[in-house]
Amino acid sequence: MTAYKSGDPTTLNRLYGRAKGKPLRQGQQALVDTLLPRIAVPAEGPVTAQALFGHDCPLHFEIGFGGGEHMAYRADLLPDHGFIGAEPFLNGVAQALTHVDGDNGAHPPLGNVRIHHGDALEVLERVPDGALSFLYLLHPDPWPKARHAKRRMMNDGPVDLFARKLKPGGEFRFGTDHPIYLRHALMVMRRHTDQFRWLAQGPQDFQQRPSGWPETRYAAKARAQGHEIWYFRYTRN
Repeated sequence: MTAYKSGDPTTLNRLYGRAKGKPLRQGQQALVDTLLPRIAVPAEGPVTAQALFGHDCPLHFEIGFGGGEHMAYRADLLPDHGFIGAEPFLNGVAQALTHVDGDNGAHPPLGNVRIHHGDALEVLERVPDGALSFLYLLHPDPWPKARHAKRRMMNDGPVDLFARKLKPGGEFRFGTDHPIYLRHALMVMRRHTDQFRWLAQGPQDFQQRPSGWPETRYAAKARAQGHEIWYFRYTRN
């Protein structure tokens, strides 16, 4: 889950919230020390497929990947695509690195993933306009109090940025289990119908998890607690 802040919801938000939780296990710390520097998004310069992977390929970007389950599943499913994930929470980054490393031999290491430990929007701003095929925002921090609405990632400034970075026909996927955030997100997206088209023909299209959209640990926990989960797919006009 990712939280951002801004004094004005029409502008780009900035990182807000904790960056580290409980101490990392020895193996996780080793991956942070050795694997992360090898697959980290460069600190400067354009973020392109050529710069990250050495060749052109469809690019995916996940904002706040949590433990990295979704990113790793999609990267394994689409080995000829490049995946960029940004997450400010160190423990989530460490968990994602275990998936990239092959989950202790459960599957081959993933060579098509690059990770940024920090502000997703800083990296996204460096992606060339129209370069992304997919952009994911799954279960962002809802900030349910009205006075905190400006901290939500789903606001006009970030959504404008999403639209710029996606290629025509590119897909934006958003998921939440929080009804307040759901209403807020739908309100925001209704202001961007010139940029995005909602890929839903009926309620089943946002009430049922689409094919190729794996369930994360967070989503499974929310469902076990009786929360309804909503799945949204938008295409860039």
